[in-house]
Amino acid sequence: MSSRLSEVLGRLSDTVGRLPPESTQQAVGYPSLFLLVALGALVPVVPTGAVVSSAAVVALHQSNPLSLLYVFLVASLAAFLGDVTLYWLGQRGVRSRNGSRWLAELRGRAAPDRLAQAQSKLEDHGVLVLVLSRLIPAGRIPVMLACLLARMPLRTFVRGDVPACLAWAATYQLIGIVGGSVFDKPWQGVVLAVTLTVVISGAPALWRRLRQGRPGSAGGPA
Repeated sequence: MSSRLSEVLGRLSDTVGRLPPESTQQAVGYPSLFLLVALGALVPVVPTGAVVSSAAVVALHQSNPLSLLYVFLVASLAAFLGDVTLYWLGQRGVRSRNGSRWLAELRGRAAPDRLAQAQSKLEDHGVLVLVLSRLIPAGRIPVMLACLLARMPLRTFVRGDVPACLAWAATYQLIGIVGGSVFDKPWQGVVLAVTLTVVISGAPALWRRLRQGRPGSAGGPA
């Protein structure tokens, strides 16, 4: 078994060693990063945090000292444009008598209790809650929906979303830098960064399930 694993790792290492030059990687990598993050902001099918962390690992191992800055800027811009587009589409649904498909999807992706919490925090802290919503796993959609239901103007949402996207990109890029600093091979750092991202993203949901399963907790056995 160990020899088999060593063989697989050796082949993967050889493949990574034959990757295209940095110029080619950047020409393909930055547009791909932008598209994946923007798509993930609109439709939750892409783990955008893991994408940014992986891109940071690759950038860390490149010779261009500005690679990490480019990853940060591209990820921040893509997240911001994705958020603003989704909010604009949601606003159209709020104004329409019949709603819209996008607004219905936002409602379907926000649990009632999370939405109630988001609305309460929005009333107490205003647009500052947008920054926290981007950093808390599964917190972005309930807060965005709360902003829509409160009929927050797009201009106000933009003011709160700019620092939110910058903080989000910096956080997941830092995870990638930590993962990439541990190993010499980029692919090893990518594996570690993705693992850290998955753990961080899934920890809150796991914690809520454990709390609900405790005796005497809300929704748990009596």
